[in-house]
Amino acid sequence: MNERSLIGREIAGYHVEDVIGKGGMAVVYLAVDSRLGRRVALKVLNPLLGEDDRFRQRFILESRTVAGIDHPNIIPIYEADAADDGTLYIAMRYVDGPDLRRLFYDRGPLPISQVNRIAAQVAAALDTSHAHDLIHRDVKPANILIAGHAEGEHVYLTDFGITKHRTSISGLTQTDQFIGTPRYMSPEQINKEVIDGRCDQYGLACVVYEALAGRLPFQRDNEIALLWAHLAEPPTPLSSLRPELPAEVDGVMMRALAKSPEQRYGSCTEFVAELRDAISGQSYRLQEGGGTHQLSRPYQTGEGGPLTRPGAARPRRRGVIAGAGAAIALIVALVTVLALILRGGGDAWEPYRGSAAVPVAFEHPEGWTALQHADAFTVAAPRAEEFRALFSTPVTADWAAVNEIIKTEPEEATGVYTQTLDTLDPRGGAQQLQETLQSSLPGTVSVFSQVVQVSVAGQPGVRLEGSIADPQRGGQLDFVGYAVERPEEPALMIYFCAPGGCDDSVANRLVRSVSFPSK
Repeated sequence: MNERSLIGREIAGYHVEDVIGKGGMAVVYLAVDSRLGRRVALKVLNPLLGEDDRFRQRFILESRTVAGIDHPNIIPIYEADAADDGTLYIAMRYVDGPDLRRLFYDRGPLPISQVNRIAAQVAAALDTSHAHDLIHRDVKPANILIAGHAEGEHVYLTDFGITKHRTSISGLTQTDQFIGTPRYMSPEQINKEVIDGRCDQYGLACVVYEALAGRLPFQRDNEIALLWAHLAEPPTPLSSLRPELPAEVDGVMMRALAKSPEQRYGSCTEFVAELRDAISGQSYRLQEGGGTHQLSRPYQTGEGGPLTRPGAARPRRRGVIAGAGAAIALIVALVTVLALILRGGGDAWEPYRGSAAVPVAFEHPEGWTALQHADAFTVAAPRAEEFRALFSTPVTADWAAVNEIIKTEPEEATGVYTQTLDTLDPRGGAQQLQETLQSSLPGTVSVFSQVVQVSVAGQPGVRLEGSIADPQRGGQLDFVGYAVERPEEPALMIYFCAPGGCDDSVANRLVRSVSFPSK
């Protein structure tokens, strides 16, 4: 369902007023609790997720577990349940402020004192959740909400409650997919190993690094290289990117970003405390009779949560990857195969030369099939036949086959769609572009980004992001679209994917490969 179609409607006693956020699995609305008259943030999950009975039961149980945690930096959850029509939802406190990602976009690297304040509050929230055997698994700037106060920021950690329990190792719907965001994902999550709260410490360290440096500790051109960097490569020393930071900070960050969880700090609070003291030039290590004073408890990976281990020796600051050559080779194979499965391609791409009817040439990942439909459009995808059938009937489109792919094989629900369109006006703005796309694409089209001026194959154009939704069953595809001015006729290229699955590196490579052969 188009997410804006719920505006003005009531869900389980909550009157929906506006869209305030959107992710791969849910839409967050500003709503009013009709019974209490208070504003709430109402997260409504993709209807397809509610069809999985195991997911629905676990979602409600674990959301209520989070609701039972009373901590000032964990977003308060008021209610988590299924509506009468089966829609899964969470009602939580509405925070009238930006998330940390927005601060990065608006301001770039943040003041050191501000990073210290934010990190300390996030660390406290994480350590409390770990004490309740809940692991967040997706610590990233978008999940850190900032509420401004006269005395400084008040931070809320959000996006708990979607299968995050420590024992929930294998994922949301037992389909062996990642929970997390690759840019902030710990090595043990990538390897699908048993995890504990130290995976959240790694994610927090990535966020802190980004807040101080204005860039991530690992930035690579494609996801395979990014995953491998998390597994095997050291981050650039933070002090080289922000010279006012002392060299001691590099040791702290290296330990929090250690490849092995055993080499990290005992808790998130311990990490940010040592970071603060390294920044201020103080020594965090308090010697008591020649030993190291442990200010917090280390995690254990077995049952029972953290255990106290007084006087335990601290690991070395700079972690070293353990394991013989055979283990490294296995990891390389795992990362390569996994990334190929997730995104449908690696470095092997092949050309599509366009046609007289649709003169848009491009490259696509090897393994995708390019099909032209009559004289109207071209689609290239791993499951090209199903997507050609979907795009061929925009008004009466049957989403059944594509919805099944989205639900059971989301890594296959991706591809590229191209056409030339005389009614397309790249200069027309987001609203006009949305209306034009609505008449050409199946389902309900929403544009949820600003239009950005770009150049495609030497021609002026715009880039925008949005979604195409099945108005009947709620299936959805996200997309990155490019509308390009051409002397003959404007051209449209759309890179589409399952919700939350679009990869900027794939989108960028696709658009860089575009050319416009003469008819």
